[in-house]
Amino acid sequence: MTETTTVKREKITTPCAWYSKEYATNQEAWVVELTEGEIKELEDAYEHCHSLSIKLEDISPSNFPLKEFGTKLKKIQNDLINGRGFVLIRGLPIEKYSKEQTAAIFLGLGAYFGEPVSQNGQGHILGHVKDLGNDPKNPLTRLYTTNAKHRFHTDSCDIVGLLCIQPAKEGGISSISSSSTVYNEMLANKPNLLEELIQNLCWDRKGEVPEGKKGYWLQPVINPHEGHVNVIYDRSYFTYRFSDIGNMPSSLVSALDYFESLAESPELRLDMELKKGDMQFLHNHTILHSRTQYVDFDDVSLKRHLLRLWLSAPNGRPLPKVFEERYGNIEVGTKRGGILVPGVKLCAPLDPSVPAG
Repeated sequence: MTETTTVKREKITTPCAWYSKEYATNQEAWVVELTEGEIKELEDAYEHCHSLSIKLEDISPSNFPLKEFGTKLKKIQNDLINGRGFVLIRGLPIEKYSKEQTAAIFLGLGAYFGEPVSQNGQGHILGHVKDLGNDPKNPLTRLYTTNAKHRFHTDSCDIVGLLCIQPAKEGGISSISSSSTVYNEMLANKPNLLEELIQNLCWDRKGEVPEGKKGYWLQPVINPHEGHVNVIYDRSYFTYRFSDIGNMPSSLVSALDYFESLAESPELRLDMELKKGDMQFLHNHTILHSRTQYVDFDDVSLKRHLLRLWLSAPNGRPLPKVFEERYGNIEVGTKRGGILVPGVKLCAPLDPSVPAG
């Protein structure tokens, strides 16, 4: 039993609990169109940073100055953490930028939301969501390196950001759902299944193992703590392939199926087609996201490609101790989250590399 099992179950009534009808026809509430002035600020900040020969992994608000836009970004970030939990920033003219400038601007803008953390065993703080030909059925494969459907999930950080470099020929539609609303629906309709998800599950580290840890960790999907309900979910990580772990009970399978059916339902799911230059930012503790299977163009230069950031928010919510198994450190106001592997230094590669597995 975890510390979360003693917490009273109550409906979430804060703005992070929403239904798709609230935003499907109200894009003005969550789409931010970049102005010419804001684009110039970003470009000027890049030139300043570039003139100082700042490495991509060292970009921060102190060397990527956004005087006016930075104030706006901090307000957007506060809404990510304390409001509905998602935003789409549109209009970055990446077609006129080099790979390095595009990456630097994305990292610089993201720095106003949080500090980047490692996304894999190679220490990448700049991720590449792209089909690298890996087998999605291999238990060690990270699905972002395939073109397979990626079911609703969260990432191992406070905020995840995506920048669309190239959309797919077909498919690759991004969808999000409020995990807080999923929790509310389970509490109201099937509280017995909700209780299943407040017990420990076995999570596969997919070969990216921190020092002194096993190849898996134990954690609930639903983690109430200090007035918040924090959700961490990715069905591709739930594992029973280790000899010291038993089989997944049928009651847990039913709970996971119901959880995911709610997230995928039209009443909860908000779809968005990311265009070239779009930047999507999500609060992982309250937002689930998914991607449909996709087909690429034959021209390899037109393969679907998104840059990704995992960010540790300085004003992030308090997390229960069980998150230490995945996040390492969980203290508010400090760098937390990501994938920590011994001896690996942080880096920001401009091109994707095939990870192990």
